Amino acid sequence: MDKIEVLTKMKEEKIVAVIRAQNIEQGLRVSEAIRQGGIKFLELTMTIPGALDVIKKLADKYAGEDVIVGAGTVLDPETARLAILAGAKFIVGPNLSPEVITMCHRYRVAVMPGVMSPTEALTAIELGADVIKVFPGGAFGPSIVKDFKGPLPQGNFMPSGGVTVENAAEWIKNGAYAIGTGSSLTKGAATGDYEAVSREAEKFVAIVK
Repeated sequence: MDKIEVLTKMKEEKIVAVIRAQNIEQGLRVSEAIRQGGIKFLELTMTIPGALDVIKKLADKYAGEDVIVGAGTVLDPETARLAILAGAKFIVGPNLSPEVITMCHRYRVAVMPGVMSPTEALTAIELGADVIKVFPGGAFGPSIVKDFKGPLPQGNFMPSGGVTVENAAEWIKNGAYAIGTGSSLTKGAATGDYEAVSREAEKFVAIVK
């Protein structure tokens, strides 16, 4: 799946699952539970021990399927390149790094840097970011997307952090290109209740469809 297809699919699906885990096995199990719940975009954060192994295993497992594996918490171009070579189809960061954007452009992979202000958002657009991660979303609330899109209607904004089942619809209503959700979605994994993770994923899918 090429970059344009990834971005088109993300706009259609509307949900990116942000996955943090204690180890490789948990990362794989959480990812599968989320997929079973119907979410097709899996953002594996680089804070997972062995994150690159998780990305590669999932990219191989879902090759040819409509599940898209990406990397999150990517802080530098070196990490971006390693994630891309492991099979990541999109790269997400909590920060705005011109070097990461350049690296992703080199490999024709969708890049989604994090911003907190209109100035950073405009810089991200000028640098060629495909989607702009509004982080932490919970610090602003759903209306921040509309506020950003007022002066920057050309921006594709994806809130992450603080996105829950209860407010997901509001984020979409305010113009979010997609939403990123993590702890609200995966909390069941902490006690090994992966069925709860799947059920939560189903709730998110039902809301945005």
